[in-house]
Amino acid sequence: MPALSATDAPPAHVHRHRAEVWSTRFLFLIVGLGTAAWAPLVPHVKAQAALGEAQLGLLLLCLGIGSIAAMPLAGAAAAKIGLRPVLMAGTAAISLALPVLAHANSVAVLAPVLLLFGAGMGAIDCGMNLQAVAVEKASGRPMMSGFHGLYSLGSLVGALAAGALLFAGLGIDLTTWLAVAAIALLFAASWPGILARTTTAGGPAFALPRGTVLVIGILCCIVFLTEGSVLDWSAVFLAQDRGLDPARATLGYAAFSVTMTAGRLAGDWIVARLGRSPVVVLGGLCAAAGLALSVLVPAWEAALAGYALIGAGCANIVPVLFTAAGRQDAMPASVAVPAVTTFGYAGVLAGPALIGFIAQATSLPFAFLTVAVLLVGVAAAGRVLRF
Repeated sequence: MPALSATDAPPAHVHRHRAEVWSTRFLFLIVGLGTAAWAPLVPHVKAQAALGEAQLGLLLLCLGIGSIAAMPLAGAAAAKIGLRPVLMAGTAAISLALPVLAHANSVAVLAPVLLLFGAGMGAIDCGMNLQAVAVEKASGRPMMSGFHGLYSLGSLVGALAAGALLFAGLGIDLTTWLAVAAIALLFAASWPGILARTTTAGGPAFALPRGTVLVIGILCCIVFLTEGSVLDWSAVFLAQDRGLDPARATLGYAAFSVTMTAGRLAGDWIVARLGRSPVVVLGGLCAAAGLALSVLVPAWEAALAGYALIGAGCANIVPVLFTAAGRQDAMPASVAVPAVTTFGYAGVLAGPALIGFIAQATSLPFAFLTVAVLLVGVAAAGRVLRF
């Protein structure tokens, strides 16, 4: 007997599933918007608190620590009390932190608030991915790339909106409050479809990667580090080294987000046409070339083109690596995928702090070129890994 299609299912079930799908989409948009709301605050915080590169790097490390610490706690809490309280707490945390960050002018205030902001982002990230796995499984068709594409879309729209509002003269304070209002509206829209509970496969929630999984985790860490460096340092670089005003400095992350979003939304078609290994090789080389272009050519327009190349190159490397983590046989997939996820997020959250230390010891352009060399290593690994 053929399986029932979605149209054969009871209407109430169909309605509930649609609500869950839209809820998941809204949650991914929230994280993208929260990321974009933080991007223009980075140079503002740096100037207002009179921070050096190393000091800013340490503060960014606080953000990473908060997020990575919150992820396993959020997963455990979701299993005990459900997703709704976890996601509500995460949304409340970022909504409280963002306006404070817009006014903070001392390390004593910035450090704990960045821990709170990071914890909120980590809690939502964990919760939305738990929901995405369950919704995708219930649908019986691939949906994860589309969900992550909406995160990129939220980052893109948020970055463009922030730049437009700052250019119009609304100021960083009002711009931040508008971002908080948008996050609150999206969370309210997501509430009806948030799952009460999810179930995961057996095995520990986290294990240290080993063998092939360790290699995949390192590659994910490098790619996420690249994404984090663009988020946290592109506006600083464009303002400090290319002389752009704060409004136009947000265009760097916007250019990155445009190509990242387009690449992810077209990702399934690209991988089917090129194959997994070529996507990693060409993507790593494209992103490395983008970093080199942004640093070595002095025109700010070249920097924007470079950030666009970085987004295009990085877009589909991580999805391919997650597929490889699920297909390898060194560790069970139920253990390997969470391990690689945490390893990767360590790069996107803690990696930018390393950029700050390198920039303090040398220069910000040299720090970006160091990341470019690491991306060439990702491309080299793509030639030998089995996907």
